[in-house]
Amino acid sequence: MAGSEPEDGRHSTAEEEDPRPRLWLRVLFSLALFGLMLGLMLGRLTAPEPARLERVEVLPDGLALRFNVEPKLHAQHLDGAFAMLFLAAGQAAEGRLALASGPGNWRIQRTERGLLLHLVAARPLHAQWRGAAADGGWRLTISAREE
Repeated sequence: MAGSEPEDGRHSTAEEEDPRPRLWLRVLFSLALFGLMLGLMLGRLTAPEPARLERVEVLPDGLALRFNVEPKLHAQHLDGAFAMLFLAAGQAAEGRLALASGPGNWRIQRTERGLLLHLVAARPLHAQWRGAAADGGWRLTISAREE
């Protein structure tokens, strides 16, 4: 029979607290950390290689640029000059071109967005470019002529 006396735990049927720590929180945290690390490793393995300018060759009527992979680019004629922006890494360089009617200059500058190529001459330039895969990389040929 139940009495009005307070229970002191001697005859209680309630379970005592388990002295072993509960590991389920640690297991869930470990699984989440393992999944994050695995995802980061797979992301690095499947990420495409960034484009990089390897070499610049001066041709009789233009330039040949050699990249390790095909870069994204944007070309534009500006007030008689030709400019091309490559989403690639590389070194700054400059030089001279031997055009049919006189000399021209080219310059590659590093910018926040990538590499910027300028072609200029005494007269307005008209440039055409063509890219193709070659020797395990990508070759961009730019032909320039004065108008």
